[in-house]
Amino acid sequence: MKKTVVVYGSSTGTCQSIAETIASKLGVEALDVTNFNADVVAENENLLIGTSTWGAGELQDDWYDGVKVLKEADLAGKTVAVFGCGDAESYSDTFCGAMAELYNAAKESGAKMVGEVSTEDYSFDDSEAVVDGKFVGLALDDVNEDDKTEGRIDAWLEEIKPAL
Repeated sequence: MKKTVVVYGSSTGTCQSIAETIASKLGVEALDVTNFNADVVAENENLLIGTSTWGAGELQDDWYDGVKVLKEADLAGKTVAVFGCGDAESYSDTFCGAMAELYNAAKESGAKMVGEVSTEDYSFDDSEAVVDGKFVGLALDDVNEDDKTEGRIDAWLEEIKPAL
């Protein structure tokens, strides 16, 4: 596996915990987005980026500066996968929608995007993070479906590992 970092934004600790789990399973570092900059991009070939979704599909607050880093970076030759946390019961119409903003910023900066996930086995009404019937990354509802989190992470990592 090429040099990889997991970057997350977390307000309540849920996305941080998930990022740390992903990083641990890959044997790489988990980095808070407040420490994300052009040097981190330059040092890594693979970026796994994650955010929680707030309100009507907004990014976790710390990611607003992180998105600027993504948009200003030349991600050509880099592989990026997105993961997100949401609450499909309380926010069924914006479930994990913030992933779309990270996905779009990385894709527009030239990254090779990996890690789409089928919407099957999810209960939600709508999400900006769904394109052609798939989430743009790993969607997790650790509030209502915490029993599925570990299995979803493992399946996603097995899918993306060959690209990393």
